[in-house]
Amino acid sequence: MDPSKAEEPQLRHVETDVLIPKLMREKAKERCAQHVDVFSRCCKDAGFFMVFRCREENAALKECLTLHYQDPAFFEECKQEYLREKQEYKQTGIPAKNRKQKLPTSM
Repeated sequence: MDPSKAEEPQLRHVETDVLIPKLMREKAKERCAQHVDVFSRCCKDAGFFMVFRCREENAALKECLTLHYQDPAFFEECKQEYLREKQEYKQTGIPAKNRKQKLPTSM
């Protein structure tokens, strides 16, 4: 038995099928920000006709996102980030989204 695998915690179905993919979507959007911006601009400019006028931009965005979604190394990176956040939550009791917010400088 591989000792590195023994240390890794067992993930629940909701973690592997919902929570980690959600993190992957968020990070993939950041990595494909240029495509997101181009597509958003096109949709804004095209208005009602965006379905027809923004096909190329949409295809480029989908291709970029799909590339990340299907990358096992990217899944592993997101899984490790999720596990770190889960561990920090267990230690502090503060969810990651609340930990990342800036604290007020004066009260």
